[in-house]
Amino acid sequence: MKKKVLSAILSVAMVATLLAGCGSAAEEAPAAATEEAAAEEAPAEEAEAPAEDAAPAEEGAAGGGTYAFVSKSAGNPFNERQATGFEEAVKAIGGTAIIQHPESATADAQITVIQSLISQNVDSICVAANDENALQAALEEAAAAGIKVCSVDSTVNVASRLTHVNQAGVTEIGQCLMDAVYDITGGEGQWAILSATSQAANQNAWIESMKEIQAADEKYAKLELVEVAYGDDEPQKSTDQTQALLQNYPDLKVICAPTTVGIAAAAKVLQDQGSSVKLTGLGLPSEMAEYIGDDDAHSCPYMFLWNPIDLGRLGAYTSAALVNGDITGAAGETFTAGDMGDYEIVTAGDGGTEIILGAPFKFDPSNIEEWKEVY
Repeated sequence: MKKKVLSAILSVAMVATLLAGCGSAAEEAPAAATEEAAAEEAPAEEAEAPAEDAAPAEEGAAGGGTYAFVSKSAGNPFNERQATGFEEAVKAIGGTAIIQHPESATADAQITVIQSLISQNVDSICVAANDENALQAALEEAAAAGIKVCSVDSTVNVASRLTHVNQAGVTEIGQCLMDAVYDITGGEGQWAILSATSQAANQNAWIESMKEIQAADEKYAKLELVEVAYGDDEPQKSTDQTQALLQNYPDLKVICAPTTVGIAAAAKVLQDQGSSVKLTGLGLPSEMAEYIGDDDAHSCPYMFLWNPIDLGRLGAYTSAALVNGDITGAAGETFTAGDMGDYEIVTAGDGGTEIILGAPFKFDPSNIEEWKEVY
C-alpha cells in the first residue's frame, strides 16, 4: 500500500515537472511503474493464458482477444520492459498476450515472427520496427487477414499501420538532446551521435530533428557534429563504435546516444577509460545509475527517457481499442487507456497518425538512485 501511495504522489509530481519543460533539472520523476513492473518480471516468450484470478476488464477497454507484441530483438532491455507493460495491460483487460523477441535486430527476423503470428490468427500485432519500410508486405498480409496493426517506439510506414504509439514528440526529444549537448560541451566543440540501426525510424527522426535545430539557431554555431555512428543496438558493436569515435576524434567532447543499448555501452567505455569525453542521450535508470554524475569520475552528467513500461501498456490499450472498434486510427479520435487515462490520436510527421505518451524526463544525480529501483 505504501508503494502505491508513493507511486501516486510521484506521478502527480511528474506532471508539474513536465509543465515546466523537459530541459529543467527537476527532482520529480515520471509516472511510476506498477508493483509488478518494478519487480521486472521477465516477459514470456510464448503466449500465456491469463491467470484464473486475473483482474476484470477495466472501464474503457473491453476484455478478451489475443494481442501480440513484437520487439526489436531478444536481449534489448528497453523492449523487455515494454513487453512487461504490454503483458500487464493485456492481463488487466482479460486478454491473452503473445510476446515475441526476434533473435536479431533485423527486419528479416521480425518478418519471420510476424508471419508466424498471422498463422496463429492473433487479433492484433504491435511492433517496434527495426526498419520503417521493410515490414510493409508482411504487415499488409496481416491486415488482409483481419489483424489490427499498430507500431510502438519505432514506427513502420503509413501503409503498414493503423496508428503509432510514440514515446514523445520528435521535436521535443530533439530539442532536449540538442540542449544537453550544448550544455555539456559548454556551447562549442566536437560532438558525435551513437545511434541504433541506420534504418530505425525513431532514431533517424530524432537525429534529423537535432540537426535541424542546430542548423536553425546561431546559438549552436560553434558545435561541430563529426559523425553519426551505428551500433545496431548490439552491446559489443556499440562498444566498438564508441572506441572508434575516441580514436578518430581526439578533440571530441560529447557523445549523444539516443538508444538505451548504445548509451549503456558508451558509458562503460568512457568511465572505464577515464575519458574526458562526456555522454548524454536516452537510457534506462537501472542500467545507467553508476555512470550518472556531474564530476570527473562519472561519464554521464544526465540523460533523458520516458517510462518504457507505460509505453508498452499504452501499446496494449491501443491494440485493444483497435480490435474492439473503439478507434480506427484516425486523427481526432479519443479512447481510454485503462487507468492511464484518456488519449487522443493526432497527426504524425509522416502523414499518418500517432498517440503520444508524454514528454521526455531528465534523470540526473538528484533522482537517479530513486528511479534505478523502478526500471
